[in-house]
Amino acid sequence: MRVESTWRTALSREHGLANLINLDRASKGYGPTGPLLTDVSIGLEDTDRVGVVGLNGAGKSTLLRLLARLEEPDSGRVTLRRDLRVSVLPQSLNLAQDATVRDVVLGEAWLPAAFGAEHEWAGDAGIRGILDGLGMAGLGLDTPVGPMSGGERRRIALAALLVREADLLILDEPTNHLDIAGVNWLASWLREKWKGALVVVTHDRWFLDAVCDHIWEVADLQVRAYEGGYAAWVLARAERERVAAVTESRRQNLLRKEIAWLRRGPPARTSKPKFRIDAANALIADVPEARDQVTLAKLATARLGRQVFDLVDVTLHAGPKLILNNVTWHVGPGDRVALLGANGAGKSTLLRLLAGMTSAAGFTAGKTVKPAFLSQELHELPGELRLLEAVEQVARRVKLGDRELSAAQLAEVFGFTDRRVWTPVADLSGGERRRLQLLRLLAAEPNVLLLDEPTNDLDTDTLASLEDLLDTWPGTMVVASHDRYLVERVCDKMYALPGDGTLRHLPGGVDAYLSLIASEPAAVTDSVEKTSKIDPRQAKKDFARVERQLSKLAEREDKLHAAMADNATDYAKVAELDSSLRELMADKAALEEEWLALAELLS
Repeated sequence: MRVESTWRTALSREHGLANLINLDRASKGYGPTGPLLTDVSIGLEDTDRVGVVGLNGAGKSTLLRLLARLEEPDSGRVTLRRDLRVSVLPQSLNLAQDATVRDVVLGEAWLPAAFGAEHEWAGDAGIRGILDGLGMAGLGLDTPVGPMSGGERRRIALAALLVREADLLILDEPTNHLDIAGVNWLASWLREKWKGALVVVTHDRWFLDAVCDHIWEVADLQVRAYEGGYAAWVLARAERERVAAVTESRRQNLLRKEIAWLRRGPPARTSKPKFRIDAANALIADVPEARDQVTLAKLATARLGRQVFDLVDVTLHAGPKLILNNVTWHVGPGDRVALLGANGAGKSTLLRLLAGMTSAAGFTAGKTVKPAFLSQELHELPGELRLLEAVEQVARRVKLGDRELSAAQLAEVFGFTDRRVWTPVADLSGGERRRLQLLRLLAAEPNVLLLDEPTNDLDTDTLASLEDLLDTWPGTMVVASHDRYLVERVCDKMYALPGDGTLRHLPGGVDAYLSLIASEPAAVTDSVEKTSKIDPRQAKKDFARVERQLSKLAEREDKLHAAMADNATDYAKVAELDSSLRELMADKAALEEEWLALAELLS
């Protein structure tokens, strides 16, 4: 929404310049949860590009609402420059069910109208570029937003902001539901086209480095400002903690290890920090490489043998949609593979095949393979147990590489304190549930990890902890993720699913993928056209069949949840029921993907 303000701004005493916004000793809290921000004083200038980082629940979104004057501080004040135009993308959206894409993006269904008659914008290359860049070219301007997915609605709302003029753009998690190409496009657009100030909350660390020249860290009820992007913030924070002789050795080691990776990476990663590079190099002088690939490969071979996954002339469908067409692919022991592709390209379907949840002629898995599949769903978590009990349900002690940890110690690695481990699973936040999901997977000591969007809902500190574990994990790993930072750090091989039934190796990494889709934009369109030739009468029958099956699965799911609640104190029975629930959820996920593909054909 847009906030039109006539408040006068205070003058920045430090710079002698008029800021767009100033917070002067502002404090904010919510009822029993207590204060989130206390006595915060900070200013935003008209050319600042600020990334806001911090733990989940630290107050990042609250800070954005104060900046936009969507909420007033409990004490202190927030002042804005006269006639400041602010455009805000919140985390939750309220779009009218009967509104169309045209109403939202170009009309007044959500924001003040940006354009008049259709001819006034239809020939505007900039507007068409925004719609295309956010993957909306195929939606159609007369498409109603009511039936759309959350991701589609969010992209439409983002497009509505970008086509309008403003002095300040405030974005809360804008990269959610965008694939790697979409994130790359948005970063390029903000760098090259956006002339105003920017404040963005995101856990996408590549995006922070690509777009931001300042970082605001929200922690300990305060907001600390740093110059530079994410890499600069990591370096500065580690330096600050070293000078202050911080005693949190585990967290310090994670920071130093990440610094080592950043400094050894592409030069562009460390071009923005302005403090002494010598000090940064001194911090990492004794830090080893992120991982010893030779040793890990030997360990993986010992655990897995020579065969992991083999696909020979495999053809794979998700409902009527073709994912793979006569594809041959080998995944060996110790391989660390990233799967790249647009939303709906079939990455999740391929991961489910590797996990043994579906089958295909020509696919074989090694006899010693023990896979663990991290889905995008959170339904399989036992909501009736406490967090530590949910981990101990899988294992009481876990061996990770050369470390043996208790369930409580493993929970601490994932940021769960002594008090938090006794929280009921049902009361955990989305980010905490995602961390618990990862925790339980690793507790089972698999030798193959299959991770579907593992960074969803995780803050930057938790991501660093996850990457530290994956760095030394001696097994095979296949990751489907839109988080460029993660895949470039933990994966050694990258493959693309461009949407034409092929699986293509990318020796040049993410840059090669972006070049591939730029040079062959018609691949997905061709695939959709082939799919659309299916008999519509048969598609309607299949659609009705899938709906009936989903209804039956929902009934079984309710019964399993009820049975788990009735047997909460019987760990053996709960484990048996949990296994049945996992199988059911895998079947449900496959059916839901088939339902979506059929619904797209019939729409």
